[in-house]
Amino acid sequence: MKKLLSQSEKSTKKSVKKRNRKTESYYHLMLLPGMILLFIFHIVPMFGIVMAFQDYIPAKGIFGSDWVGLEHFRYMFQLPDSKQIFLNTIIIAVGKLLLGMIVPIFFALLLNEAKLTWFKKTVQTIVYLPNFLSWVVLGTVISMIFSYDGMFNNLLSALGLERIMFLASNTWFRPLLIVTDVWKGYGYGTIIYLAALTAINPALYESAAMDGANRWKQMLNITLPAILPTIVLLATLNLGNVLNAGFDQVFNLYNPIVYQTGDIIDTFVYRMGLVDMQYSFAAAVGLLKSVISFGLIVLSYKMADKFAGYRIF
Repeated sequence: MKKLLSQSEKSTKKSVKKRNRKTESYYHLMLLPGMILLFIFHIVPMFGIVMAFQDYIPAKGIFGSDWVGLEHFRYMFQLPDSKQIFLNTIIIAVGKLLLGMIVPIFFALLLNEAKLTWFKKTVQTIVYLPNFLSWVVLGTVISMIFSYDGMFNNLLSALGLERIMFLASNTWFRPLLIVTDVWKGYGYGTIIYLAALTAINPALYESAAMDGANRWKQMLNITLPAILPTIVLLATLNLGNVLNAGFDQVFNLYNPIVYQTGDIIDTFVYRMGLVDMQYSFAAAVGLLKSVISFGLIVLSYKMADKFAGYRIF
C-alpha cells in the first residue's frame, strides 16, 4: 500500500514539474521578442566601441580603419571645451537630482494633509500629466512661454520689470532647464512618496495626537522618518544618472548662444559625431561617459544596499 502511495506521489510530482516547465517555456517565448530586440539594438552596437580607439573612416569600415589607441582620449582632455562640458553636465544633473527630490517630497506631504479624497486624486492626476509629454512638445511650449515676447516676459513687463531672454542667457538657461525638468517629472515622484505614506500605521498619528503633538510635530517625528528609507533608496539609485543631464530637453531648448552653460556631454557627442562627422572622437567621449556612469551605478547600488537594504542581485 505504501509503495503504491509513494509511486502515485512520484508520478504527481513529475506531472507538476512537467506542467511548471511547460508554463515557464511559455514565459520564455513571451520574453524572446524583447530579448532579440535587446540583442540587436543594445548588444551588437557595443562592438562599435572599437571606433574610440581608431581613426575611423566610413569608407574603410571598422576592420580597415587605422588603430590610434588612446589618441582621442588625450585630445579630449586637452580640448578646452571638454572641462566646461563635463562641468555643465554635472551642475545641471545635480541640480535636477536635488530639486527633483525636494519638490516631490514637499508636495506629497502637502497633498497627504488634504482631507478630500476627490481633491487629492484630481491634483495627483493633473501634476502627473506632464510626465507623459515628450520634450519635443514641451520644448516648443516652453520656448513660446519664455521667449522674449512670450507670456512670462509679458507678465514681467506688466509688473514694470525688464524682459529677460531666458533661452539666450547663460545666466538663466541652466535654472530654466532644472526648473522645467522638475516641473515635468515631480508628479511621478509624488506618486512614489504618496505610496510610501499610505504604508504608515494611522495608530501612530492617533497616539501622537493624544500626547499633544500637532500636525507639524507629527510630520517631523512620524511621517519623515517613515519615508526616509524610500528617500535614501531613490537618492542612491539616482546617483547613477549624474552624467545624464537630459539630452532630449537640452537638445530641444539650447542654441549656440548658450553653449557655454547649456552644452552637455550628450549634445556634444551628437554634434561631434553626427554633425561634424568626427566619429572616433565622439565615440571616445561617449565611452568615457559610459564607463564613469557604470562606476556610479555600481556605487549607487552598494549604497542602496547599505543604507536602505535594497538589492537586485
